[in-house]
Amino acid sequence: MWVAGGIQAGIVFVNFLLPRKLRVREGLVHVPVLLKQVFYVHWLYIVIVVGLFGALCFGFASELSGASPLGRFLSAFMAAFWLLRMCLQWFYYDSATMRQHKVLYALYTCSLVALVGILGWAAVRPLK
Repeated sequence: MWVAGGIQAGIVFVNFLLPRKLRVREGLVHVPVLLKQVFYVHWLYIVIVVGLFGALCFGFASELSGASPLGRFLSAFMAAFWLLRMCLQWFYYDSATMRQHKVLYALYTCSLVALVGILGWAAVRPLK
C-alpha cells in the first residue's frame, strides 16, 4: 500500500510540473476566461483528490489492505478510479500528444497499471 501511496505522491508532484511541459497556458489563450477557470479548478481538485488517496495509502495502509470492510471498499473505489483513468489514457487522449511525450506516457501507464493492480488486489484479497 505504501508503494501505491508513493506512486500517487509522485503523480501529485508531476502535476505541478506538467502545465509548463504541456504548454497549458499557450493552449488556453483563446479559451474564454470562465472555461480557463473551470479547467484550472478541476485540475487542482483532481490533484487534491490524488493527494488524499496517497495520504490514505500511507496513513491507513492496513485498513486499505483488507483489515476492514471500509478499507476494502476504498481500495476498490481507488482501483476503479485508476482503471477508468487508464482507459481514458489509452482510448480517449490524443495519441499524437502521447507520442510526443513517450517517456512520460510510459511511466504514467506503468504507474496506472501498478495502482490498479495494488489497489485491486487489496480490495479482493483481504488480510487474514
